[in-house]
Amino acid sequence: MTDGSKLEQARLEVSRHAARLFWEKGFDATSGDEIAAAAGISKRTVWRYFRSKEACVEPVLKVGELRFAAMLKQWPKAESIDTFLARSMDAFISEDAFVQDAIAAIRILSILHREPALRSAWLMACHESEMELVGIVAERASLSKDNFEVKLCAAAITSAVRLVDEEISSAVINGGIRVSSEEATARIVSAIRAAAILPICDPVV
Repeated sequence: MTDGSKLEQARLEVSRHAARLFWEKGFDATSGDEIAAAAGISKRTVWRYFRSKEACVEPVLKVGELRFAAMLKQWPKAESIDTFLARSMDAFISEDAFVQDAIAAIRILSILHREPALRSAWLMACHESEMELVGIVAERASLSKDNFEVKLCAAAITSAVRLVDEEISSAVINGGIRVSSEEATARIVSAIRAAAILPICDPVV
């Protein structure tokens, strides 16, 4: 493991504690001292890892977004988005460690309406995913990563999936609504198709 990956893992561990505390106590009621104590590190280390209190949840929010982008990198050109996600999502959500981080992220997304400070962390996580998506769109569209329409398409898809994530998280946590994997996948597929301004959703070979 490189020093960079060790640092990212350490930041993720702290982020998990911060997400739990924000969920249990609220953002304003949670102090840097409490995050440090929960993580077993000094407060100085917390602020060395993160630029602000709200940024403490960025790593745990990024886990799912970057994992989804990594999955899309495996999307064969001969498959539609519908076919690819239908056969890939079960494996995507089955890993135990990911499930725990996904639950933490869902809880954070469900309280964005009353904890607006956390939205900046969520948008930063989505931005990193968007940067990965630019390459995926460019590859499927046979265009340059610098092409404006490629960037616009990636941005639109990222925003659409972000809205689906927020909607489902709120429905599950705040509304007590059960959303199956199939239903969630269908919403994501529909959102991607609605947002894609380039012909990338169907086979491209």
